[in-house]
Amino acid sequence: MKIIEKIKSELPENAMISDMCYEGCEVILYTENKEFFRNCTTLIKKIVDDVKKRIEVRADPAVVMDEEKTAEFIKKVVSKDAGIRDIYFEPEFAKVVIHAEKPGLVIGKNGATMAEIKDKTYWTPDIKRAPVIDSEVIRKVRKMLHMEAGYRKKFLNELGKKIYSEGKEVDWIRAVFLGGFREVGRSCILLQTPQSNVLMDCGISVSSTQNPFPHLELPEFQIQALDAVIVSHSHMDHIGLVPFLYEHGYRGPVYCTKPTRDLGALLHIDYLNICKRENAKPPFTIKGIEEMIKHCVALEYGEVTDITPDMRLTLENSGHLLGSSLVHVHIGNGLYNLLYTGDVKYDKSRLFDPAFTNFTRVEGLIIESTYGSENVMSRDESEKILIDAVKRTLARDGRVLIPTFAVGRAQEIIAILTDSDVEGPIYLDGMLWDATAIHTAYPEFMSKTMQTKILHKGKNPFLDPRLKGIGSQKERKEVLDSTKPAVILSTSGMLTAGPALEYLMELSEDPKNALIFVGYQGEGTLGRRIQKGWKHVQFENGIAKDLKLEIVTVEGLGGHSDQQELVSFVEHLPAKPRKIIINHGESSRSVELAKMLHKTFRTETVAPRILETIRLK
Repeated sequence: MKIIEKIKSELPENAMISDMCYEGCEVILYTENKEFFRNCTTLIKKIVDDVKKRIEVRADPAVVMDEEKTAEFIKKVVSKDAGIRDIYFEPEFAKVVIHAEKPGLVIGKNGATMAEIKDKTYWTPDIKRAPVIDSEVIRKVRKMLHMEAGYRKKFLNELGKKIYSEGKEVDWIRAVFLGGFREVGRSCILLQTPQSNVLMDCGISVSSTQNPFPHLELPEFQIQALDAVIVSHSHMDHIGLVPFLYEHGYRGPVYCTKPTRDLGALLHIDYLNICKRENAKPPFTIKGIEEMIKHCVALEYGEVTDITPDMRLTLENSGHLLGSSLVHVHIGNGLYNLLYTGDVKYDKSRLFDPAFTNFTRVEGLIIESTYGSENVMSRDESEKILIDAVKRTLARDGRVLIPTFAVGRAQEIIAILTDSDVEGPIYLDGMLWDATAIHTAYPEFMSKTMQTKILHKGKNPFLDPRLKGIGSQKERKEVLDSTKPAVILSTSGMLTAGPALEYLMELSEDPKNALIFVGYQGEGTLGRRIQKGWKHVQFENGIAKDLKLEIVTVEGLGGHSDQQELVSFVEHLPAKPRKIIINHGESSRSVELAKMLHKTFRTETVAPRILETIRLK
């Protein structure tokens, strides 16, 4: 409470502050003085410089304009070209939420329109981009957050009190590896100090049925003792088991970006549907997903946030997929800085800039090794192989099946195909259309080049007329029964489940067709077996097929860095890490990368096994 008292002491008597509370690490002041609300910016900046905490001033709900009149005013002052889809109010936060296809026109030049809304109505505008393709997931997520505004206000206030409670001296820092070490899947790291317990990722192994979950049964892991969960990105091997924590009593925050939150919800719901189809018992229910969303604290890239009394978090672009993040944790008062890469791509792709490297300090680095023992072909060469294979197949009146992850890889392939002169329909099946719709809501999380194309040149790859969404079994059957040349993108990316298996059964015995792999195939998956040369496969329904179609692997389109890029990533960090820990790779690749990084940088490297613990400080 010392921070609150210090802020109070620096406010003028006429500020008429009706309430001071936390929203996570941010301090919110509610004022009944309209003039102070309008003209307090200079003073608040001075106080922020003094207390080193984020402060926002909002009008007390008692003095804001009538909601109906406010909505009318907004529609009057905002250009119709903004494409306002919805306006609703959250009195608990004194916010008016505006959904628009072009948020920049709601903000106005140098923020002029948004400032006018604020000055005339006293509501604080919260402007969100409406997806160009309608997204049921985004609609439901935003509606839930709106409906739970009262709960979230209390939750965020209690979270702030906990963050700013009396801190203890940090005598030690350690990391416990619960999953994702010397393997790909079920990523999960417990980061501990004497006062804090923070989980970085909590995923499911999508290619393993024997050990799909992290080792949460360890004595040092206690759900009730968790202070925070940080999710690097939305793939199920990193976010998959987070709802399980909420099913078992966790009520703390989960920190991630907005795209990670929304795409994660989509993938979790799909996971429940898959479990239902396969008569498997899922580890969580829809209730767990809802609780996760309700307790999500969404961050922007570069936003510095206190998450416990002795830990400060910053998320930065990892280049892997929409909203994917490098996780930088500053521990103690300048004591130690840990960087966890999650999945990282240190090369420019169609959708994303290379991973961020400009961290001032990194003493400890946990880095992935999916392709840690090899160097793949260049991106230009990879794209050429993909386009040539597609054109070659279509020219012989064949059909192309590209099994792909719904989130990330699919949108990258869409961007490549729609930028080419490939003719004919490109079908998106198995959640791909829904995931693509979510991408249209967050162009700000894409590369500067792609932002320019979408926002300024009107060249949105996800609105190409060749793209056709498959939304039902009937539509899928029509595509399966058709003999016309076409490209089909479908889940799952490793051929472990999903409609891709239906397409493979139908297309497998015609040599005119082609199967193109564009991403990593996990050990033991059908995709990996086919890559190894299997020409006869048996599907789960008992049907056996000979694979007579052309099989192509394109290696350089993945969202993971190869060995050369990983070395380059470490090389471009301004400060050389004292300790490098390898994860997220098959055992041989993890060990190989550890040796390479030690040889290159002459620093301590280690490739620990699951259940090992390393003291960082």
